[in-house]
Amino acid sequence: MKKNILTSVFLLLSVSAALAYFAGIDGKWSAILKGPDGNEFPISYTFKTNGTTLTGTMTSSIGTFDISDGIVKGDSIFFTGNINTMKIKNKGRYYANGDSISLRVGTRSTHTTLKRNP
Repeated sequence: MKKNILTSVFLLLSVSAALAYFAGIDGKWSAILKGPDGNEFPISYTFKTNGTTLTGTMTSSIGTFDISDGIVKGDSIFFTGNINTMKIKNKGRYYANGDSISLRVGTRSTHTTLKRNP
């Protein structure tokens, strides 16, 4: 009986710690996205997590667009940026120690690093 209670408490604490870890990505983030021609484009994201679901918006010089199909798995994030009629897949990794997100954008996997806005 004690073993079952201890196992249940351990599992509950583990799940709670994982959810608290990813609550850290909620908020506003910004980056500079470099195009294939070398031009730089400022971009910002607003993320909101609910369990393993990631939602929010992305904003660039051409407007603000919704994020869909967002998933949080461990320290990885996946989402789609819906820019007008284009759907751009994004995948990244959250680094709690550096308070940054390493992000691969689109089919060319353009890399950028998101930093939290103060």
